[in-house]
Amino acid sequence: MKLKELIKTLQPIKVIGDKDIEIKGVDIDSRLVEEGHLFIAMRGTQTDGHAYIPAAIAQGACAVICETLPENEEKTTQETVTYVIVEDSEEAAGKVSTLFYGDPTSKLELVGVTGTNGKTTTATLLYRLFRYFGYKVGLISTVCNYIDDEPVPTEHTTPDPITLNSLLGRMADAGCRYAFMEVSSHAIAQKRISGLRFAGGIFTNLTRDHLDYHKTVDNYLRAKKKFFDDMPRNAFSLVNLDDKNGMVMVQNTRSQVHTYSLRSLCDFKGRILESHFEGMLLDFNNHEVAVHFIGRFNAYNLLAVFGAAVLLGRKEEEVLVGLSTLYPVAGRFESIRSPKGYTAIVDYAHTPDALVNVLTAIHGVLEGRGKVITVVGAGGNRDKGKRPMMAKEAARLSDRLIITSDNPRFEEPQDIINDMLAGLNAQDMEKTLSIADRREAIRTACMLAQKGDVILVAGKGHEDYQEIKGVKHHFDDKEELKKMMGC
Repeated sequence: MKLKELIKTLQPIKVIGDKDIEIKGVDIDSRLVEEGHLFIAMRGTQTDGHAYIPAAIAQGACAVICETLPENEEKTTQETVTYVIVEDSEEAAGKVSTLFYGDPTSKLELVGVTGTNGKTTTATLLYRLFRYFGYKVGLISTVCNYIDDEPVPTEHTTPDPITLNSLLGRMADAGCRYAFMEVSSHAIAQKRISGLRFAGGIFTNLTRDHLDYHKTVDNYLRAKKKFFDDMPRNAFSLVNLDDKNGMVMVQNTRSQVHTYSLRSLCDFKGRILESHFEGMLLDFNNHEVAVHFIGRFNAYNLLAVFGAAVLLGRKEEEVLVGLSTLYPVAGRFESIRSPKGYTAIVDYAHTPDALVNVLTAIHGVLEGRGKVITVVGAGGNRDKGKRPMMAKEAARLSDRLIITSDNPRFEEPQDIINDMLAGLNAQDMEKTLSIADRREAIRTACMLAQKGDVILVAGKGHEDYQEIKGVKHHFDDKEELKKMMGC
């Protein structure tokens, strides 16, 4: 594609050089640049892509999009390299990628899911539900990306704009009619979804998270809200009415607003009729459905899936039949039954609110008939403020608590544990152990558990590694539990 076609939606401040050159590829990583590629220099959180413009040119870049022109570049390279100066190269990256990969979201219906908790479950269940209906479907999620039934490994909740558009382009080429994706607050703030057309957006909930990046809850909220502010007029916005920020999200949207709730009058109303460790009996819009999920938080996730599927044109009755066939997503409230009669739950919960949701669901089923033993840590080099809050909530809702290591990254595990322990009072400490070795912590929980008890191992869910000092070591909570339990 010619450069002039790729930049037609950018309104550049200045173009230096030939706009008629042919572009063979688009990159934001100078190491990936090949002959005839366009390099987009973005100001990242760790490094500034403008510093890598010379390296990109040395690799064969024939054009560069940037916010500022490198010193002396105008004179020395304008005959061989075209520079496109823009106000915002992050915004430009999304728009250019969309055009280069053939505007994939004009060929399929893309639905984004945003919120603190429930994104992975909601997006994945929509993907599975629409495959159950017989469609070819794409998924972009924390756990794995899929082009219909082809898995594509993932590194981020929402990929960079080039990877994202390439993936969506492959979905469109494969004949996918729908695509469902998690939309993280980072992706919205960094404009990774710029240029995409959404058929709909779902808001699950909003609680404290990612303050290491956003700094304040208000900034975090505004990032989520921007997703709905930018939603097109012919799209739908489906929001959780029971979350205090639900209607805030859609204050300025042009899209068609719909609501779901377990408590209030709304478009998609749900109730929990029965709950046990094998599943729940739910009532959605006056129709009963039995599902293989437990917990109020999962009732919300399923209600969002139900509402979105109906808004995408499916009949309520057929959606309910589809929901009854679905099972939990990897690492999201996965249960393992011990031969000794106790149950272990593996869940990705890594925020105070998510821990409360999971532990409340466990108590709702146990009804005082067994003890709850929780194993939990917190990630390193992330929001430190939530650590004591997580420990406090876990202690409040557990009979025994084991504070351990999660992904310490570049922090010392004991320092993270100490931050968590700071949230506990003397009474909490009486039922709390701190064991830095996660494997030993899980083993201890299994030794403490008696028939009828429940162990919750929280924080890592589907992850099969521990990240320590920049190195990922194999570690899978489910594998460890099965070994300890003799399963």
